[in-house]
Amino acid sequence: MTTASSVVEVPTLPERKYRSLWGDVWLQFRKHRLAMLGVGILAILVLGVTVGPLIYTVDAKYIDVTAANAQPSREHPFGTDNLGRDTLARSMAGGRISLSVGITAMLIAIFFGTVTGLLAGYYPRLDSPLMRITDMFLALPQLPLLLVTIFLLRETLRAAFGPEAGIFMLIVFVIGILNWMPTARVVRAEVLSIKEQEFILAAKSIGTRNYRILIRHIFPNVLSPILVSATLGLAGAIINESALSFLGLGFPSDFPTWGRLLYDGKDFLTLTPSLVFWPGLFISLTVLSVNFIGDGLRDALDPRLRGR
Repeated sequence: MTTASSVVEVPTLPERKYRSLWGDVWLQFRKHRLAMLGVGILAILVLGVTVGPLIYTVDAKYIDVTAANAQPSREHPFGTDNLGRDTLARSMAGGRISLSVGITAMLIAIFFGTVTGLLAGYYPRLDSPLMRITDMFLALPQLPLLLVTIFLLRETLRAAFGPEAGIFMLIVFVIGILNWMPTARVVRAEVLSIKEQEFILAAKSIGTRNYRILIRHIFPNVLSPILVSATLGLAGAIINESALSFLGLGFPSDFPTWGRLLYDGKDFLTLTPSLVFWPGLFISLTVLSVNFIGDGLRDALDPRLRGR
């Protein structure tokens, strides 16, 4: 007598794809519509100022007095200024400078702010003096100090490094060195919270040196507020550079930035409004898109929102 053995089929569960922390952050970031809109706008602006001159090959410094103050046309899509220089070409050249100033100044501010915050939060003996220095810098009026510093030092640096490189170094350094304080305070608060957790105690118990704990354990855990602060710092640096150039204390007239284009076009506002409209629009779009990206990063890096 034979008996058929019954085979019980066990249902297989679908494989779960492994997702890293940054994979979860990206999925949450993509759900933020304004942040994705900001990424798109910023990408278009960056491509426009970097790749655009390869397509639109008009010389931004070429002077054609016969075409001065021309309205937008097929030959000059954004019109011309009072010397006949093409506004579109100058806007693309100015965009490269403005974005370069903003990114470099932001990196300087993030570097000083992160180092100060890490040291103040981890070493108790450094906390009070570093935070008092931070409070002192926060109490300084930034715009007047920017104006005075650039007014006093621009001729010296211009003579030492040239009119373009000297002014670039001065503006970038001054803007960066006066905007590191918010990052330092945010990083310090995060470090004070993280250094009391169990994995830091475990690292100390096996004899890990303090600098390795700061670099390998604490710094990666404070990277999220640093990224958010970097986006906001980029927007602030672009606005500060535009304000300095608009006041005539930035780059020379033959070295255009978006703020300098506003300064040069304000006297011809009633005659050719496009001289002011386009650089003002590009500044507004850049700052708005960077702020949208910062909001998206803040929400994506929040673990409570990622868990929803």
